[in-house]
Amino acid sequence: MCSHCNGDRIWSNSEISLLQAVCDQLAIAIDHAQLYTQSRSATLAAETQAEKLTETLHKLQQTQSQLIQNEKISSLGQLVAGVAHEINNPVNFIHGNLTYANEYFQEMLTLLHLYQQYYPNSQAEIQAFAEKIDLGFITDDLSKLLSSMNMGTNRICEIVLGLRSFSCHDEADKKLVDIHEGIENTLLILHHRWKNNGIGLDISIVKEYGNLPLVDCYPGQLNQVFMNVLTNAIDALEESMVNLKTTEKPQIIIRTEILDSKFVVIRIADNGLGIEEDVRKRLFNDPFFTTKSVGKGTGLGLSISYQIVVEKHG
Repeated sequence: MCSHCNGDRIWSNSEISLLQAVCDQLAIAIDHAQLYTQSRSATLAAETQAEKLTETLHKLQQTQSQLIQNEKISSLGQLVAGVAHEINNPVNFIHGNLTYANEYFQEMLTLLHLYQQYYPNSQAEIQAFAEKIDLGFITDDLSKLLSSMNMGTNRICEIVLGLRSFSCHDEADKKLVDIHEGIENTLLILHHRWKNNGIGLDISIVKEYGNLPLVDCYPGQLNQVFMNVLTNAIDALEESMVNLKTTEKPQIIIRTEILDSKFVVIRIADNGLGIEEDVRKRLFNDPFFTTKSVGKGTGLGLSISYQIVVEKHG
């Protein structure tokens, strides 16, 4: 009805009206098509911008978490190094003098035995005082006391050495280090938590260390990773024990080995209740995400660990 190809034609008013209506509909359709194209372009641009904003926000969060953690670790490192230094001097003084104290005690004990040997019948007042203070018990117990004090100061010296090693390894450059030493220092610092923290949390630490060479790395940052992962493991086991969700003896297994002659693999596993799949997806890539209660977890530990291992060490 809208076309005529051959010869003349007289168009009726109704046909002209119809043609006009069709033209109007075509014009509207063309306008709609142009508006739709513009809308699609605007939507695509908005989606692209939103993706860029999301990516920028994620980078900002990572940067923020890195800055917070760096500041925290820097302050903590200075504090630990200072405390270790302050403790080290008096402990060394006590530990060094315990040897002489023990020698002096043994010499005085020898002298006392000589007196008892050559003057068995001492004055009544001396005998009464010896009975009052239980001289036999004192001579026996003082030796044990000095020995336990020596063990205690030895333990403090080990902890101070561990703290100094843990805090003073924050160099800017890579260096060759023994990975196992870093793990041992971390376990030493966390000893009060995994050995027995008052709720019967006597965690068994199983070490399956492989024969590793010295590794070229940033030791201070790797120690930070060990600290974050082991702390999370202890927290998980503590929660299981406190809430009586398991009767198994708590255990952490630390295994190291060489993979393909070019990678060092460090596996840290606990026998807690595990982590749900939807939570696992957010652990390493979502800064500030935490499953812990308010005030207990920051959500930075594993995110920072991921950056240290993947981005810093490749």
